[in-house]
This record gives sequence, structure tokens and C-alpha cells, in this order.
Amino acid sequence: MGIKYSVREDFFKSWSRNSAYVLGFLFADGNLEDAPYIRGKYIRITSCDYSIIDKIRQVLESAHKVVVIPSCGARKEKYMFRIGNSVIYNDLRVRGLHPRKSHNMEFPSVPGKFLSDFIRGYFDGDGTVAIETAESKRYGRLKVIFTSGSKSFLLSLEQALNGTCVGRRMKIYNSHRSYQLVYRSLDALKILNFIYRTVTDNEGLCLERKYNKYQELVSTPNKYKCENLFDKSSRISTYRSMWRRTQVV
Repeated sequence: MGIKYSVREDFFKSWSRNSAYVLGFLFADGNLEDAPYIRGKYIRITSCDYSIIDKIRQVLESAHKVVVIPSCGARKEKYMFRIGNSVIYNDLRVRGLHPRKSHNMEFPSVPGKFLSDFIRGYFDGDGTVAIETAESKRYGRLKVIFTSGSKSFLLSLEQALNGTCVGRRMKIYNSHRSYQLVYRSLDALKILNFIYRTVTDNEGLCLERKYNKYQELVSTPNKYKCENLFDKSSRISTYRSMWRRTQVV
């Protein structure tokens, strides 16, 4: 029998901001493993950012070790920890996560109070924020992208966002081996405002490098040569940039 590490088994028994965030992150960068040959059920969490792996490990009160997966070719170095616990595994199944989820996972039922936390967790795993520009254009555009192998998941995510912070329907794009849900300009900024609404410097799980970019965008737009991020009535107005290349976070 292997070493048994401590972990908070009841973490996913009830909804909280932290459990919603971690669930979202698991839908993006987590895996469930059912290994009947060793009678084990495992949860594996992987990321290129050690900081978020460590934060998730802490809120799970997990003593499991973080393993470094070395870079190989174009693949970046990653960090992973693996929890062997049937209680957590079964609770995640109830929440809608399942093994081999990449191409057939469905958007789970999330209480509205915690929807922004869940989407932020997914965004930190499989989301991108960028400034796109073209040589022929004077100004660039803010862009937020959600990526998934499951078109159905993105369709439901689009419906959830349309019902909360974005007032129009968006198209799902078929990318190489995956699908993408793309928001630009004002819609992109509305989504960032929505997913970070419960985050402060001292509270709320998030991937710091993405959150810091959001803070810089809102608080110091001149750093990015932005103009008219907010108009005189404090309503969101057109996001503008004069960057010559796309900045991806």
C-alpha cells in the first residue's frame, strides 16, 4: 500500500468560491483517473504555473507533493500533483467531471452566486487574454478566448455569459483539434470585469499573471497606450491600443 497523504475530503461537498474556482480549473487542466487494476481513483491537476498549483493544493489542504514535468521540445515545463481519494473523485463525478473528458464534457450546473468563480477557474486553465492588432489598423482590440475540445461545453459557456454580462450571442470557432469562443473589445472587457468581480489582492483564487494584467489594464491604461477605457459617466467605452503586435497572457 502506498503512502496516504492528507487532504480535505469534503472540499467539493458544498459550493463555495474556492470550490467553484477549483472545479473550473479542473474542467480545463484536470483529469480523473480510474485505475481498476490497482483499485485507485485519482485526481490529477497540471499547470505551467507553479503558483496556482500551490494555491489549489493549499485550499485543498493537501499534503501531496508537486512534481515537475520537464520541458520537451516545444512543450513548456509543467507542475502536477495527483490525489488518490475516492471521496473527492466521486464528488467531482457528481459535479459533472469525468475521465477522458476532453471532447465530450458538458458545462456543469453552477449556482449563479459562484458562476464567476467557476468561469475564472476555467479561464485560468484554458483561457487567453490578448491585444490583437493589424498593420492596416490604427488601433488594436482587447480579445478574450476560451478554448475547449468540447463544442457543447463552449456553447453552454456562451449561454451562461450571455445571460450575465454579455448581451449578445457569439460564434464558436473550429480551431485545430479544439474549439474557441472569442470575445473582443467591450464584450471582452465586460467578461474580465465579471470573472474578477470577487477577486481582491487578499481574497479570491486566481492566476496572478492574468489578474495583474487585468489590474494594469483598468488602473493604468496609459502603460498600454490605451485611450478612453472609461468615458465621463464611468461606463465602459471603446478599448484602444497602439501596440504593433499581439500580447498574449
